[in-house]
Amino acid sequence: MIKMVVTDIDGTIYTPENGIKQEVKTCIKKLADNNIYVAIATGRSYGSAKAIADKIGIKCPLICYQGGLVNSYEGKILDVKYLNQNIAREIISDFRKRKIHLNVYIEDKLYVEDDNQYIKDYIGDKGIDYTLVESFDELDFTKLNKMLAINYNTKVIDELIKELSEKYPQIYVVKSFDYFCEIANKEATKGNAIKFLANHLGFSEKEVLAIGDQNNDIEMVKTAGIGVAMANGTEEIKAAADYVTDSVQNDGFVKAINKFVWGAQNV
Repeated sequence: MIKMVVTDIDGTIYTPENGIKQEVKTCIKKLADNNIYVAIATGRSYGSAKAIADKIGIKCPLICYQGGLVNSYEGKILDVKYLNQNIAREIISDFRKRKIHLNVYIEDKLYVEDDNQYIKDYIGDKGIDYTLVESFDELDFTKLNKMLAINYNTKVIDELIKELSEKYPQIYVVKSFDYFCEIANKEATKGNAIKFLANHLGFSEKEVLAIGDQNNDIEMVKTAGIGVAMANGTEEIKAAADYVTDSVQNDGFVKAINKFVWGAQNV
């Protein structure tokens, strides 16, 4: 029996073109009305994730920064895993020389050294602010949530992920989108966050359905009792999932819930 549904945002229940469709909002509200927990799991910040929950109209736990931060809807920190600041500064120094754009997130605030097209495109319609600093060196990295490298050459991103994974096995490096290389604490995965949240709420991760579309969702769909990949997802997540649903454009989230929750429970 499914007791919690954990969903990614971008490419799963949300697109820039359509936002969150009413069918998805209705489906999620039905889950909550039937006492099935819903949680959002994303690489986004808490503020950005909460804005999505508000658009849906539910107050739910928010797994942010790939699992580096688990917050209540109201903002209470339930679990947090910070990125090693010494490794982060090494990476920053290297990326500066190679002119690779970095977003740095500290205590749920976004900082950049360059006010360029990368950050403008990234912000898009997310409704979040960022702070331009002369140098990341002036910042306190004690509570560093994550770093995000952005490059529109997908080959560069793939090379960064391979390089960083080999050089720093003690951190978590993953592609969350074709142009995004995520850098976080080794334990900051959506899979670990599901384990924590399920235990926190009093049940097993095997009673969870998780659904996503990108490689940063792989740990999540492998951890959950039922792992679902979107049809628009990567080949890697499709291979890891128990089931591949329809695309985000064709309400794949709703179809998966109908199959595995309402179909199984006859609600």
